[in-house]
Amino acid sequence: MKIYVAGHRGLVGSAILQKLKEKEYEHLIFKTGEELDLRRQSDTERFLKEERPDHIYVAAAKVGGILANSTYKAEFIYDNLAIALNLIHSSHRYGIKKLLNLGSSCIYPKLSPQPMKEEYLLSGYLEPTNEPYAIAKISAIKLCRYYNEQYGTNFISVMPTNLYGPGDNYNLETAHVLPALIRKFHLAKALKEKDFEGIRRDINAFPLGFGIDKKISLGNEESIKWALKELGITENQVLLWGSGEPYREFLYVDDLADASIFLMERYNYKDIGEFVNIGSGKEIKIKDLANIIRDAVSFDGDINYDPSKPDGTPRKLLDISRIKTLGWEPKTSFEEGIRKTYEWYEKRIID
Repeated sequence: MKIYVAGHRGLVGSAILQKLKEKEYEHLIFKTGEELDLRRQSDTERFLKEERPDHIYVAAAKVGGILANSTYKAEFIYDNLAIALNLIHSSHRYGIKKLLNLGSSCIYPKLSPQPMKEEYLLSGYLEPTNEPYAIAKISAIKLCRYYNEQYGTNFISVMPTNLYGPGDNYNLETAHVLPALIRKFHLAKALKEKDFEGIRRDINAFPLGFGIDKKISLGNEESIKWALKELGITENQVLLWGSGEPYREFLYVDDLADASIFLMERYNYKDIGEFVNIGSGKEIKIKDLANIIRDAVSFDGDINYDPSKPDGTPRKLLDISRIKTLGWEPKTSFEEGIRKTYEWYEKRIID
């Protein structure tokens, strides 16, 4: 079987690719964004016409946290709409047997009843801070559904909860909450220990964001302290956005990869319905998450909050009863997932 993983270098795509290799799928194809711009219809169609994969995993997307979603609204809706339109339409045009479309739990209404069932889609208004991204992801769901209904294609959609794990984005301007917390506490710990060489390795491994990378002088310790303070990081405290009161659900990315391949191997769209939620079924308050990560990183300073910054949706817990009925459940505990993620992060800095 010939399988194309779109977005193979991202958090989700890399996990799917690795899991496919572990399951001994051999004919795997992928392209970097430089080699293939999925936002260009002609390029996408040419690629699928030539390659004709049997299965496609659509993990390519422009993603980010509250700040990125609020800042780059036009890019978030255009890029994600274009990727979905081009891949889904071209897959129909060139007879792709099966496609898995990866969405996001932000598709649900801001004040949706909890836990969120699949049928709550479009039952209320969206969270304003990620509305452009959500609209693009909702459109992709509907594209798959209507192509299935009109053309008899076999395109399935899955809606994962908040993801984390090896390969995540640690740019503090665009990162999601969990990797951002890991990095902030790690940098605060290094600053308290006066490990400026470790901070330099960190910044060389990952951009800081907010234009600070262009202003910082890595050879100057005072410049490093200034840059981290601009990001709410000092040797004694870390400042976090919002109140810390919202609840979030998290899923280790390897579990999502496992669920995605499980569905592609066993089920068709008629078995799944319009889409299926994939999550852990457990939620945690952001304040409690921050404490857990602070302990995992071994930073003994304070955590402060900036309530003038947005919190986003108050709660986002998925109802995963549908996929559990199909025979799948998550395997990785939160503690194990955090440990593996932080180990990957530290190794990436050292390497």
